[in-house]
Amino acid sequence: MGTVFSFDVRDDGFERAVAEAVEWLHRVDETFSTYRPESVVSRLDRGEITLADCPPEVVEVLRLCDEASRVSRGYFTPRPGGRLDPSAVVKGWAIERASRILTRAGAANHCVNGGGDVQLAGSSASGGPWRVGIAHPLRPGELAAVVTGRDLAVATSGTAERGAHIIDPHTGRPATALASITLIGESLTMTDTYATAAFAMGDAARDWVGELEGFEAFAVTASGATWHTGDFPKLAVLTD
Repeated sequence: MGTVFSFDVRDDGFERAVAEAVEWLHRVDETFSTYRPESVVSRLDRGEITLADCPPEVVEVLRLCDEASRVSRGYFTPRPGGRLDPSAVVKGWAIERASRILTRAGAANHCVNGGGDVQLAGSSASGGPWRVGIAHPLRPGELAAVVTGRDLAVATSGTAERGAHIIDPHTGRPATALASITLIGESLTMTDTYATAAFAMGDAARDWVGELEGFEAFAVTASGATWHTGDFPKLAVLTD
């Protein structure tokens, strides 16, 4: 998927489950990659096949895309620039599924990290909470906040790694009001998806996320100011 994945399993003896999760991620990439001309999503975008020809995972992901578009009032779109690209749903969805593979195998305490977006299960070492650093988008090497907790999902959208790459579907131009926004939720599929939509919204995301049940947000604006939704500090330590 063009990024690095890592597994941190705090229980012993689950090498086979990790291998199964890695195999799953490769299968997802083969199905959904927009960089592989032979992938199902690429062929669907070119009109060579119909949705009825696709595996059920594709139908599920596109349904999630439609739901995210509805909830975000169109700020999320699976067709940025006019081409079918559900990647903003796929990564979080794939990571969450990988985490479920580990959980089903009995690995109750683990973290699956895909490009900085993480699904946390159980506890870290010695039964304590997991700690996830949120990189400051304007100060390389520094943290803007540290999220702590158990059974959480943490996802960040921003410009630090890939520049201004998230398009505001309502203007057709890159969203630039925020430098980054981090969402915390229970499951990574929608936490990651909504982080993308929230970044496209800019500062309007503060009220929008505040109305979403089960999600909190922390943002760094393009000028370096910060804001957060009401309960974010209960789950994180702000470093500024």
